[in-house]
Amino acid sequence: MRHTAALVRIMALVVCMTALLLIPALLFAALAGERWVPFAAPLAAVLLVAGPPALFLRTGPIRLSPREGFLVVFLTWAFATLLGAAPYLLSGLGIGAADSIFESAAAFATTGGTTIADLEALPRSLHLWRSVSHWAGGMGIVLLSVALMPLFGVGGFQLVKAETPGPEKEKITPRVAASAKIIWIVYSGLTITLIGLYRIGGMGWFDAFCHGLTTMATGGVSTRNGGIASFGSAFIEGTTVVFMLLSALNFNLYYRLLKGRWHDVWQSTEFRVYLGLFAGSLVIVTWSVLPLYGSLPSALRYASFQTASILSSSGSASAPFDAWPPLAQAVLFCLMFVGGCSGSTAGGLKVIRCAVLFKQARNEIRRILYPQGIFSIQLNRKVGRLDLIYGVAGFVFLYFFVILCVTLVTALSGVDLFTSFSAAVAMLGNMGVGFGGIAPGATYGAFAPHIKLLYALVMIAGRLELWTVFVLFTPGYWRR
Repeated sequence: MRHTAALVRIMALVVCMTALLLIPALLFAALAGERWVPFAAPLAAVLLVAGPPALFLRTGPIRLSPREGFLVVFLTWAFATLLGAAPYLLSGLGIGAADSIFESAAAFATTGGTTIADLEALPRSLHLWRSVSHWAGGMGIVLLSVALMPLFGVGGFQLVKAETPGPEKEKITPRVAASAKIIWIVYSGLTITLIGLYRIGGMGWFDAFCHGLTTMATGGVSTRNGGIASFGSAFIEGTTVVFMLLSALNFNLYYRLLKGRWHDVWQSTEFRVYLGLFAGSLVIVTWSVLPLYGSLPSALRYASFQTASILSSSGSASAPFDAWPPLAQAVLFCLMFVGGCSGSTAGGLKVIRCAVLFKQARNEIRRILYPQGIFSIQLNRKVGRLDLIYGVAGFVFLYFFVILCVTLVTALSGVDLFTSFSAAVAMLGNMGVGFGGIAPGATYGAFAPHIKLLYALVMIAGRLELWTVFVLFTPGYWRR
């Protein structure tokens, strides 16, 4: 009973901390004379129900097993999605339940897709809520909670392990809470810097604030129907490119930079592959669209934005890239599968997994040529573990298996095959935008309600890198 009470308390704590994210939008709505009930009602309900056990349930030190960590993290993200849907549902704008859940899942999972055709018709308080939930989901609502839980005598290492099950995961300090705080300080510092640059570039304070939050979260959403392109500023687009790329880097690298460990950063296999992948893709896309735009600066401007956007899984669009030459489209389509670095706000397979598979494929070719040879992969100038290769191979299989299943279910609802496949990739990779029926400027509003609910689950699973969700559906998890 004591252990059950401990689980109840930790869930109540995380739930309350998540609900507090509603406060900025609530205060803004009240001050701006907009409807504040859509934010006050869910906040009050959560604090009334979860507040007492979070504050007064005495359980002593709380320690979670890995199994319990997976369950708490999944339930937290599921609850956050339902809580985040309430402001849309109560807004009085006619946004249905399935659409509200989709919007909320897309926000917390930092997916740029939306079901809303006219974003500029939304009240500014709802725009603020979309941006705040994107920003919180970008670094992880559980990771944010872990930074605060020591105040309540709760440790959170199993929560961090459950929420970030990627191939490269490490504590940057001996204490998990201290690591979480450092990451959040870096994340917040970059966000504040970006907001300032947007303001210098000509955005109003509100637009600068909202776009600063969503760009750092690699969410790609905007307060304008035309996105970043609506501002018509090369400076704003260039700034966005830089910060999309920065957001898709492993945040542990920033800690090493702060410590002056530049050599460790350059030795990172993922970092070097990430830069090389962006540079190579940019050259090909720029060369492909050069005849379309007529000058190198213009071609480079639009090519860099789209390449950075897709690679970082931001899903922003400054041009209708679905109308670009086939070569450029092919490069961008391939980048949809890659995504950013592990330990970042980006989605996708992650660069490190692609690097591991490439190195292992190269070794298999060598093994055919030299049957008696012994080969291993090197990561960060060190020999990689064999279990890492197995884990990456298993993840990649599961990743494509989910894409195929989601494609099949979407196609069964009457959506054409290419759009179904593109949407499956965009949802699982947390990109939102893609090709076919989800090209730039399109929305998910025409999809059937059950498909939107499926996509909400897929976005959360992609954000948690699949294992955290799928382990809960295995019979062995529920056996004692």
